[in-house]
Amino acid sequence: MQSSQLEVLQGCLACLKQGNKVTLVSVAKTWGTSPRPVGALLAVCDDGRFFGSVSGGCVEEDLIERLQNNPITAATTYIYGDTPEQRAKFGLPCGGSLQLVLEPFNDVAHIEQLITAIQQRKTVYRRVALSDGAIKVEPLQPEHEAHLSDSHWSNIFGPVWQMLIVGAGETGRYLAEMSLALGFDVLVSDPRPQYIKNWPLNHVPLLPGFPDDIIQNMKVDKRTVIVTVAHDPKVDDMALLQALHSDAFYVGALGSKSNNQSRRERLVEHFGFSWQQVNQLRGPVGLPIGSKTPPEIALAILAEITALRNGRDISAQLNAANNREEQSA
Repeated sequence: MQSSQLEVLQGCLACLKQGNKVTLVSVAKTWGTSPRPVGALLAVCDDGRFFGSVSGGCVEEDLIERLQNNPITAATTYIYGDTPEQRAKFGLPCGGSLQLVLEPFNDVAHIEQLITAIQQRKTVYRRVALSDGAIKVEPLQPEHEAHLSDSHWSNIFGPVWQMLIVGAGETGRYLAEMSLALGFDVLVSDPRPQYIKNWPLNHVPLLPGFPDDIIQNMKVDKRTVIVTVAHDPKVDDMALLQALHSDAFYVGALGSKSNNQSRRERLVEHFGFSWQQVNQLRGPVGLPIGSKTPPEIALAILAEITALRNGRDISAQLNAANNREEQSA
């Protein structure tokens, strides 16, 4: 899900409660290179406020200028970049084009319904009839996808990504700060008193208790990332005992190749895990960018997570390439 969905909806709700009208703009189709994916949102209030992004640059400037003075009253579609003149005017990269759905977005109860679903970490499928604006919201099914047909625009609304960082040292600190910038809801756990006392980020409080209890009690879903960076087996393994049994999208552990192999063997021999389970562990965590310092390690971790969220397993590709080189040597 787009990390800005909740912010867009909350911005819309604030505008409506102040008596304004809102137009919701969604990216429905793209051709060529597009700076925003299908499903991205922009909401424009009739007083000039706006939330989210569908392109950047001149496209949004044009939308905001038009929609603040003339809010949409019926669902419609519009294409930017279908002529060379438009592509030049609106700065669309590499000759790309995008088709947008514009709709009035003024039903407070409906917006509150979407906000509540996201806050409860539920994912829903929203369909809008282009003919009369009728809306249907239902739980997401495996076959659902963001899609524009001749009669309907359908989009997916779901929870923000959350990250549990186990370990409140320097790496945990930088990982927390960078993850916030990427839209994660960041949680941090570390049972060690000296690290609790020394945690510097007041806006990211440490959760009380042990990491295995925290994971067991939190709602772990497919939009959850769990990363252990305590570099202390007593703490990291405690978290992994729960994390590897969860539905987390990503479970990673800091440490060298040999340390992580020892960790996998320990989990199999002493804690009853199968090799299939422990091989889901990302370790060494992060992309191999030669990182040494805590900020560089945090960057490597987030680079791998971002790639996986975008459907690219770069670590697997690199491992396969290395295996081919070794076999041909």
